[in-house]
Amino acid sequence: MNSLNTEAFTLFGQHILWSDMTGNILGLIGLVLGWRRSLWSWPVQFVSGLVLFAAFYGHLTGSAGKQAVVMAVALYGFWQWNRGRSGAGDGHISPRFATWRERATLTGAAAIGTVAVALLFTAFPELSWDPWPDAYIFVGTVVAMYAQAKGMVEFWFAWLLVDVVGVPLNFANGYAFSGFVYVIYGALVLWGMRDWWLRSRKSPRPVLEGAPA
Repeated sequence: MNSLNTEAFTLFGQHILWSDMTGNILGLIGLVLGWRRSLWSWPVQFVSGLVLFAAFYGHLTGSAGKQAVVMAVALYGFWQWNRGRSGAGDGHISPRFATWRERATLTGAAAIGTVAVALLFTAFPELSWDPWPDAYIFVGTVVAMYAQAKGMVEFWFAWLLVDVVGVPLNFANGYAFSGFVYVIYGALVLWGMRDWWLRSRKSPRPVLEGAPA
């Protein structure tokens, strides 16, 4: 992995690392595969997390920790999609909107998790150079991937909220390629959101617990 941490080229005065470029290209491919509801999205996201872990480890421990969580959630997502991919009748998972209870749970988990992780980063400054935005991205990524694993359309909204902070933070840290890729993520997220939104309207809606059939 040490060779991946060397400079690949310079772009607009920013030094682009091989690890940064490789990990984010894989992440971009994983997002496209997620849009297509392909099970391969998760192995690609796992490898992307592994490469970016190597890029961040040693000087941005908080970001490296985020990638470790990304790899763990990628394994969970693979397992979840492999179990539920027959739901749409085409061999893929069936997108759906979250219930209001699920939305409240995800929002609460994101808020509480961000505060908890930011306080951890503040108590141990070596974990992050900027605790609050780093914690926001850390927790937001986990929430977005969990919602993706559950096939929720809301995961696209979560990624948009992560991108809002992720783009300037990556440029500030010197990871210019990550910043550029996050901009592309934003465009793909909008297209993917539209596709999943339309598919969710065509998918059978499960009867909520306690609701009339």
